[in-house]
Amino acid sequence: MLEKLPHAVGEALSRVRAGAEKAAFHTVAAEASATLRVTSQAFADMAPIPARYTADGEGLSPPLAVADVPRDAAALVLFVEDPDAPSPHPLVHLIAWNLTPEDQGFPEGAFASPAGDGARHDLGRNSFLKDGWLPPDPPTGHGPHHYLFQIFALARPAELPASPGRGALLDALRGNVIAKGLLTGTYERA
Repeated sequence: MLEKLPHAVGEALSRVRAGAEKAAFHTVAAEASATLRVTSQAFADMAPIPARYTADGEGLSPPLAVADVPRDAAALVLFVEDPDAPSPHPLVHLIAWNLTPEDQGFPEGAFASPAGDGARHDLGRNSFLKDGWLPPDPPTGHGPHHYLFQIFALARPAELPASPGRGALLDALRGNVIAKGLLTGTYERA
């Protein structure tokens, strides 16, 4: 959808960004230890996300792995945000909540996306108001976008309504995160 924006519009908005300091990792979970390791077989930390996982490809959710989950974790949350979006808050690409601590690996396409139904997970609304993976789709000429794959280990399961949005998730994380991890992928359209 955003690939249809003219290059000049993307360039004009290049300095307009929500900011990484507004991401959940740095706000509601700031006090939690960053002891979880989040990795992907598809891309390294701070490296480009292959087009296959974006709006320019199949749009599948990328494979992810989580390590060093605390024994006392009651649940995990996967929250993917784009703090480089030209909006007041980071753009939400995925909310997967109520994951069990044993869920430490998610294969390619594990989450519902434009490419398929994925496996059964409790999903929240992305910024396009759909439950599931919103593939990266930055405006042409806007510069590189950073996609924050944030994993949170919770002291108690999150009590959320069906299809929660960003605000409900942030409320559920406050005072409930015992460990966190971050993998950052990038994507850009010239």
